Amino acid sequence: MKTKVLPGSPTPQGATWDGTGVNFALYSESATRVELCLFNELGTADHDAVDMQDVAGHVWHCYIPGLTIGQLYGYRVHGPYEPEKGLRFNPAKLVIDPYARAVAGQVDWEYPIFGYRVGDSRADLSCDSSDDAAGMPKGVVTTSHFDWKNDRSPQIALHESIIYEAHVKGMTARHPDVPENLRGTYLGLVSPPMLDYFKKLGITALELMPVHDFLDDKHLLDKGLRNYWGYNTTNFFSPAARYCSSGEMGQQIGEFKTMVRELHGAGIEVILDVVYNHTSEGNQMGPTLSFRGIDNPTYYRLVSDQPRYYMDYTGTGNTLNMRHPQVLKLVMDSLRYWVLDMHVDGFRFDLASALARELHDVDRLSAFFDVIYQDPVLSRVKLIAEPWDVGEGGYQVGQFPTLWAEWNGKFRDVVRRYWKGDEGQLAELGYRLTGSSDLYQRDGRRPSASIDFVTAHDGFTLRDLVSYNEKHNEANGEDNQDGANDNHSWNHGVEGPTDDPKIQALRDREVRNFLATLLLSQGVPMLCGGDEIGKTQGGNNNAYCQDNEISWLDWNLGDRKKALLDFTAKLIALRKQHPNLHRRKFFQDRKISPATSEKHHVDGLELHDICWYRPDGHEMTEEEWNAGWVRCLGLHLNGRTLNDVDRYGELVRDDSFLLCLNPHHEPIQFYMPVCTAGCNWELVLDTRDSSLPEAHAIKAGDTYGMLQHSAVLFRETQQRGEPEEKRDEEVRKVHSVDLHHERKAEELVHK
Repeated sequence: MKTKVLPGSPTPQGATWDGTGVNFALYSESATRVELCLFNELGTADHDAVDMQDVAGHVWHCYIPGLTIGQLYGYRVHGPYEPEKGLRFNPAKLVIDPYARAVAGQVDWEYPIFGYRVGDSRADLSCDSSDDAAGMPKGVVTTSHFDWKNDRSPQIALHESIIYEAHVKGMTARHPDVPENLRGTYLGLVSPPMLDYFKKLGITALELMPVHDFLDDKHLLDKGLRNYWGYNTTNFFSPAARYCSSGEMGQQIGEFKTMVRELHGAGIEVILDVVYNHTSEGNQMGPTLSFRGIDNPTYYRLVSDQPRYYMDYTGTGNTLNMRHPQVLKLVMDSLRYWVLDMHVDGFRFDLASALARELHDVDRLSAFFDVIYQDPVLSRVKLIAEPWDVGEGGYQVGQFPTLWAEWNGKFRDVVRRYWKGDEGQLAELGYRLTGSSDLYQRDGRRPSASIDFVTAHDGFTLRDLVSYNEKHNEANGEDNQDGANDNHSWNHGVEGPTDDPKIQALRDREVRNFLATLLLSQGVPMLCGGDEIGKTQGGNNNAYCQDNEISWLDWNLGDRKKALLDFTAKLIALRKQHPNLHRRKFFQDRKISPATSEKHHVDGLELHDICWYRPDGHEMTEEEWNAGWVRCLGLHLNGRTLNDVDRYGELVRDDSFLLCLNPHHEPIQFYMPVCTAGCNWELVLDTRDSSLPEAHAIKAGDTYGMLQHSAVLFRETQQRGEPEEKRDEEVRKVHSVDLHHERKAEELVHK
């Protein structure tokens, strides 16, 4: 190079353009020499090399005047290649800057990107000296400038959120109304048809599956497949260029920011699914792409007495070393970057238990939690954990600390089992319907700590959940051995598609049952993208490698799909309209069962927050609550007892509701219980069909015929012209159910 090389600064790490040149800074504790490699184009090994002479706090740094945005670069890091000591330096292998804001190019597996000689009898103990630069992605020097146009986060309270899990490409890859050049991209996701769709549906947040730059594994490419989901991160700062419509030389940053800005303008928040638990380099037999060749023992958890090998709490071959200050700094810098520079509103942490392992066990007091808790930026955004990993003791639902919400896997499992008709689900279902106070209240958290879901990207779609008893993952090329076997699914008599109208109608009703249960439960509902239009993956419950029509949403909406979409949108609107359906606080200090529920003094009345009813109109007993054979129930949500105020300090009141569930295989007559705030009931929703019924009154003591496998929602109403004082006086009286009703009680309860 003809230009002068200046010492520069060790901070910030990465490549920073200041208008006149670029500062480069790279952390490596054990390196003996670091070369900065500057490339003019992708796909070539030709480059200029600069020795980085200055080191401060293990950060190698230099400043090069005259360089500008768009410059391609990488590093060659020198040091001992001693895998048995955990050291895997190999300067023949170009490595990607962990702090690169943009990454251009894809790994070319035809090049020698492994640090060892493939096929050598010594395996990874051998060292390969072949140059792989032409086959490696490169970092790109970028600028942070962007016209945000006064962008502001919607800042929607978590308890008022409706989260929609979406894949950037899969949402629009087949959408006929999205311009072809934008399909499958960041801009496609905010094209007018999609923004209109999201607003019509009523969701408040998109939870995007991984958008960090990630790797397509060789074994998948060899089979004609790709890493569709993206849980294989190579770089924690760069938006994946594969979702950019205009280029990979930094354009992906501008497109991502545009997407966020437009979603915010539509009142929709952006939550990123992030994978800080492992990287794409795999175990000791994986490629050398970045962290491994820069400072292997710093970035990865190694087996203490055999550092040649990696601790694997993730099932992917390696685990990021969150015990090291530099790795903590990397993760926190990355998170802050996505909040401050990219304006995202929160994160869902993949396999979050792995991030909290200090020695071996998951530690609620780990440095990872401590750093986030005190961070003035990160402590204010939405933090959602996938509260498990594959290691021993990794299932940590309900164990994360204050500030965190969690994917509630227990909600998913019990709701699936309940609607499938399994016995013994009622008591646990009660906790899940009411916000899972048994899991979260003891830590001072609220119902919003529970991210409720029935389906997610990992597993059956909602349509497949009611159409298949078994997984059908043959397209993945693993002899159907991959994916979960215990799905709590039910095909309703036929495996897969059927033309039988009775089975179709029953499946449609079951889908509506699941949606109603999800959206009428306390906590924060999360919809899996496409469930609202009947998405199917043909029974594939592990479509991680299916970057094709198996995974992409089909926007050819027939009458059944349109009806389901309309039903879902109306359910969401109903939930958002009524604070009683998304309470900020728990019911009665966790005491929700019949034996422990307490009454509240409201308006001179003693009222239950919630009541559990049998189909005969009587309150359920503790014995029935815990009986394995009891299935049908009614849940009364009292709108007078929210015990909350709005942002202006005004007392929050709402309608009272009765949610009735019948997973039984026979119809049932549900006797309407005595009202607490009025004299009649009004039918709001019945999953027997997708249309919401016209309002009509049903008196207390009258019956309502519920179909088998159905859910019904009623609202308390008052008789016209009746003074509130008279109604309250009636409430104070002791009511009894007609003797005829009581004679039916035992028969109905058993149903």
